Amino acid sequence: MVKIGVIGIGKMGISHLSILGGNPNVDVVGIADNSQMIMEAIGKYAPFKCYTNHIEMIENERPEAVFVSTPTKYHFSMVKELMVKGIHVFVEKPFCLNSKEGAELVEIANSKKLINQVGYHNKFIGTFSEAKNIIKHGGIGEIVHFSVEMHGPVVIKKKEGTWRSKPNEGGGCLMDYAAHSIDLINNMIGKINTVEGVLIKSIYSKDVEDAVYALLKTENNISGVLNVNWSDETYRKMSTTFTILGTKGKIIVDSTEIKAYVKETIPDSNYFKGWNIYHINDLSEKVDFYLRGEEYSAQVQYFIETLEGKKENNINTFKSAWETDQVIEKIKCYNNTKHA
Repeated sequence: MVKIGVIGIGKMGISHLSILGGNPNVDVVGIADNSQMIMEAIGKYAPFKCYTNHIEMIENERPEAVFVSTPTKYHFSMVKELMVKGIHVFVEKPFCLNSKEGAELVEIANSKKLINQVGYHNKFIGTFSEAKNIIKHGGIGEIVHFSVEMHGPVVIKKKEGTWRSKPNEGGGCLMDYAAHSIDLINNMIGKINTVEGVLIKSIYSKDVEDAVYALLKTENNISGVLNVNWSDETYRKMSTTFTILGTKGKIIVDSTEIKAYVKETIPDSNYFKGWNIYHINDLSEKVDFYLRGEEYSAQVQYFIETLEGKKENNINTFKSAWETDQVIEKIKCYNNTKHA
């Protein structure tokens, strides 16, 4: 049994806790949140040991690994504190408030040889994994252009006061929302190294942006467009659509299906000349605990299996999340320079 602790019992913390609690190879030894009300409620109805002080939880329960699901402003100090004690860490995205903090955490994780993972769940969605595999094996030829559209109803009225409305706490569409799409581009197309244009808009928010539009170029000289808006109430929930145009075809993929047009049948595959459409049900690996989608259980299971030595620690590492943070900084820098 792997001894796990959880810090931060908000939306994602509860999700992780539910999945971990149902894993037969995991012993959730303690949970921590600074809300007395939340801890009292969970302590009354669930078997977990509850703390309002995460340091006390760590010292008393001695977990081997900890899930950190707090607002981003706490990530650096908490994760560093845990790793210095030799504890493996899964932390929610975005990784850190700035790339300098991220670089330090990457260095500590590497030097102490600790398992590390950041919660970019899209890499565990079967449709996106399938699209990456097609691209990797040249199924649509050389990539000519890409575009990512991401929309959702996160902020649909004027409202301040939460951490999402505060830039110094990790709020804003760019850091808290667009980070998912940026991370996907880095993973599927190539690492973004140039920002060639940026338009940032506040629709309802006062101090942070609600929409981000950017022209990007990767290290392998592929250009593309980022189009993200978290104030679009025509969507019921987060929706991400990735379109990739190649010399031999085209892929349109989201979290529910992949549509691939190929000019020639791809050898040793199920992709034949013309349009091919596959649903997420055709591509998802079975998980033992379904919660909001297979991907959330899959990422947690992957982290546990890396702790057990069954998998390599090479998906959603601190390093890849740090690279995503660097792109976020470049977009911010371009926008600030433009308006200086």
